Amino acid sequence: MNRTLKIYVFFLILLLAGIVYIDINRPKPINWSPTYSIKDKIPFGLYVFDNEVKSYFKNQKIEKINTTPYEYLIDQYDYDSLVNNYKIKGTALNISEYSDIDKQSVEELLIFVSRGNTAFLSSKELPMQLLDSLKVTTKLDYKFNDSIFNWLANKKLDSKKYKITEGLGNNYFAKIDTLNTTILGYQNGDSTRVNYIKVKYYDGEFLLHTQPTAFTNFHLLKGNHFEYAQKVLSYIPKNNIYWFIKNQDGQVISQSPMRYILNQPALKWAWYIFLLGTLIFMIFNAKRKQRIIPIKKPLPNTTVDFTKTIGNLYYQEGDHDNIINKKIVYFLEKIRNVYLIDTNKLDDEFIKKLHLKSGKDISDIQRAVFLINTHRKSPHNSIEEDLIQINKAIEKIIN
Repeated sequence: MNRTLKIYVFFLILLLAGIVYIDINRPKPINWSPTYSIKDKIPFGLYVFDNEVKSYFKNQKIEKINTTPYEYLIDQYDYDSLVNNYKIKGTALNISEYSDIDKQSVEELLIFVSRGNTAFLSSKELPMQLLDSLKVTTKLDYKFNDSIFNWLANKKLDSKKYKITEGLGNNYFAKIDTLNTTILGYQNGDSTRVNYIKVKYYDGEFLLHTQPTAFTNFHLLKGNHFEYAQKVLSYIPKNNIYWFIKNQDGQVISQSPMRYILNQPALKWAWYIFLLGTLIFMIFNAKRKQRIIPIKKPLPNTTVDFTKTIGNLYYQEGDHDNIINKKIVYFLEKIRNVYLIDTNKLDDEFIKKLHLKSGKDISDIQRAVFLINTHRKSPHNSIEEDLIQINKAIEKIIN
């Protein structure tokens, strides 16, 4: 690595370190998400309420329930014909941004309240099925309001108004059943904007409130706003509290396709071991990987080319005797090396031995020996035809 490249790498690392340092030390933006989770310390969480709930309901048993009202209450019902009632008594409590109480739970709450119990629901939008059953209608004020004043109707609780500017809701109760409903609170400086009511339902009652932001961290810690929350909750009877916090306990349901594997201990560890093994393999494989070795062609065998060149030279010169002699020398040399036969005398004994050791046709061997001996007797009178005959005869034996 040359010096210039090292300088560039150094400045790049320095720049990245500076970016990381600035990002770590810069103030984190405030999360204004209305989670209404009892674990969240952000402005619109219920962490403070969860920690102070016992001070709001002194000497009362508080039970947090992480299921739907239907799932919990249906198990608390005694179907004995002599009882035919719930095993528990008290108030069902739910505080949320927008109520997600399902239809079955609404029906179960109606039965629970009708048996002499209470339900306190604080939400910007209450279940439509519940409102229809109680003959109550809500309306959304589309007029933009950057702040809303909230106060209670009961002057004994003080008619002080509390200004809300963060997380406010514009819903209010526009129509109520006056025979069974009591107005408990107002909003927005107008006595026609009702945001808190008590509805009589058989032997019990519903407490419905449309400004749940009053119970969030931000407002419980802002000035005297905690007083408003206390006054609203003071209408709840002195009995057991069943606080429904489904989806508000801080648990996040993973949407990852791997969630089943990660929820099973055996599969989870198998997955982690697989990833670790893959990482180790990649690290060691990267270190041991050799560079591509270039293919080196073997040196060409020039002996064959040289032989062809010499042969062509003799042939072009018409020196058939010389070519025949070299062909004979090559033939006899191969016979000696391969079959270990003496080639000084090319007689019947030589023919017989070569036939037995090579398995060649004896007539082909006899013809080759005849042509060789004939050439040796008159070596200077060969013609091209003689060369062709001797070559064919020899090729039959050695190939």
